[in-house]
Amino acid sequence: MTLGLVAADRLLEPFAGAIEARLARRDAFLKSVEPLGGLLGSLSQGHLFYGFQPTPDGGIIYREWAPGASALSLVGDFNGWNPDSHPLTRGEFGVWSLELPSGVLPEGSRVKVRVESAIGPRDRIPAYARRVVQDPETKDFAAIALTPSPSLRTTFVPQAREGSLRVYEAHPGMATEDERVGTWAEFAENILPRIAGLGYNAVQLMAVQEHPYYGSFGYHVSSLFAPSSRFGTPGDLRNLVRRAHELGLAVVMDIVHSHAVKNWNEGLGHFDGTDFQYFHSGARGSHPAWDSLCWDYAPFETLRLLLSNVRYWQEEFGFDGFRFDGVTSMLYIDHGLGRDFGPYEEYFGGNVDEDAVRYLQLANDLARTINPNAILIAEDMSGMPGMARPTSEGGLGFTHRLAMGVPDFWIKTVKERPDESWSLTEIWAILLNRRWNEDHLGYAESHDQALVGDKTLAFLLMDAAMYTDMALDRHNPVIERGVALHKLIRLLTFGLAGEGWLSFMGNEFGHPEWIDFPREGNGWSYRHARRQWSLEGSPFLRYAGLNRFDAALMALDQNWGILSSKDIRQLYLDEARKVLVFSRGDLVFAVNLHPTESYVDLAVPVPAEKDFQRVLCTDDTDYAGPGRVSGDGKHVWFPGAFGSAEIRLYLPSRSGLMLA
Repeated sequence: MTLGLVAADRLLEPFAGAIEARLARRDAFLKSVEPLGGLLGSLSQGHLFYGFQPTPDGGIIYREWAPGASALSLVGDFNGWNPDSHPLTRGEFGVWSLELPSGVLPEGSRVKVRVESAIGPRDRIPAYARRVVQDPETKDFAAIALTPSPSLRTTFVPQAREGSLRVYEAHPGMATEDERVGTWAEFAENILPRIAGLGYNAVQLMAVQEHPYYGSFGYHVSSLFAPSSRFGTPGDLRNLVRRAHELGLAVVMDIVHSHAVKNWNEGLGHFDGTDFQYFHSGARGSHPAWDSLCWDYAPFETLRLLLSNVRYWQEEFGFDGFRFDGVTSMLYIDHGLGRDFGPYEEYFGGNVDEDAVRYLQLANDLARTINPNAILIAEDMSGMPGMARPTSEGGLGFTHRLAMGVPDFWIKTVKERPDESWSLTEIWAILLNRRWNEDHLGYAESHDQALVGDKTLAFLLMDAAMYTDMALDRHNPVIERGVALHKLIRLLTFGLAGEGWLSFMGNEFGHPEWIDFPREGNGWSYRHARRQWSLEGSPFLRYAGLNRFDAALMALDQNWGILSSKDIRQLYLDEARKVLVFSRGDLVFAVNLHPTESYVDLAVPVPAEKDFQRVLCTDDTDYAGPGRVSGDGKHVWFPGAFGSAEIRLYLPSRSGLMLA
């Protein structure tokens, strides 16, 4: 029988054996854990075994896996941080445990575990800690003793989704206009209604897992099971997810299983005194570009830790899915650094970490077993075949892959070439360059493009003029060009680049400047780690029009379902005139990228002998445009020169029309 992955792409036939081997490896592992309950057994229930668990008589049992340690003891404010007071007993497989009668360890106590090993005694944060807090004076992190309560578990209700996935990527800490860290509660009250109002149907939360350094953007995770305490309590996060669901928004978590923080005081490196407990030993265990630790996805306990983490966030908080960070780094032993990933050979062979492939297959299968509608997004730039195909076909099981080459293309194009030299042929090719049997999220920019050292697209286009000339009654050609191109870049990307959409918060209304978290180099400033919502809220600035345009784009999918349509046809392309016309589903997109030339009665082909009605125009004053297009927007078809149906348009310079 031909594997589904190979049947869909005959160029994979030479690698059918490698794909079958991957599938066999996954199946063999699942068979080996059948006695343990399979995917839903102890393999994904580590969070219900390790850490602090209730006993039938009202007490607590604490367990930790530390096979390389010589002694463990529980320390905290409950025993005066005395390492001799509450030692753990070593059991089978290096699992240590301590049972405490009711009342000995009060709920909410600050605790650590003293680990004696070859590297000496060290106080560590328990691996399965569910809450970790930082002392405001000493800056030391410690776990908070919390025992799981069935009453806190979220009853998962799959979210109905209208149309394709439209994701609003957000960082709760920088979602306030004040120069400080925002909270889960503020995000739920102030930002979630904004997201729903724009027409998005999913919010992707960044920086959820505890991380000691705020400036890491949440990507140097220290405690996998602890929601970041700098944003509030676990209860606040549960309330956020519940409120999102009430607004019709699915909640996707940016989960970091690609690497982990190196810090011994907060993280898991050398936890039991060895460098190979959870991570690769030696040089392979250190990421050369991220200064972090690399997981070893082969051992059972590492798989249990990570798979339990997937299940924990779904069942305990109600997350509807995950955006897996750094998938490329996971899949390749050289982390994909410096590779262009052209020939298919690069997706197979000795450079592929087959343990990581298996882990991702298991994680995605688990998530879909818990929630058949789970959203599973791969942040992958390599384009490994099967990334967003079912594991039963030999794929990795994601539902979507980020179209990562698109924002990189736009940033490079905007930086290096004036728009009069942009090639429509190149834009068409780049935006459609993806595997057609796998769903992608198209996007013009995310948080990545605006990190310190770079700028948002709006700021790249308009720069310092945004500080003085964004008022509607001011006429600066730099601003007028930038506003027009900002909308056209989004229109083209939305119409062509994926089966879903993603945007980072604030970018929808052209947020200026860049993102830079507090650090020593900027005097620990929050100026660029916030969102200036008041810019969009002013009726006198062009930001409001850009915001309305973003909502209009979302409405195109709500009303016409264009993102779910794979029927994309080029109808007309004229490099000299800078005009591109294409259809997707029932809509026709007509774009004029010429900086100065407007076209009157431009004849363009349409896919059917029908009259067409304008449904969206980037030039409208409502969208901060000059308002050059008027009339009822109706276009009557007529027989074209080559037998096709045509309509005539007035298509101003740097504008786009959508017709139905």
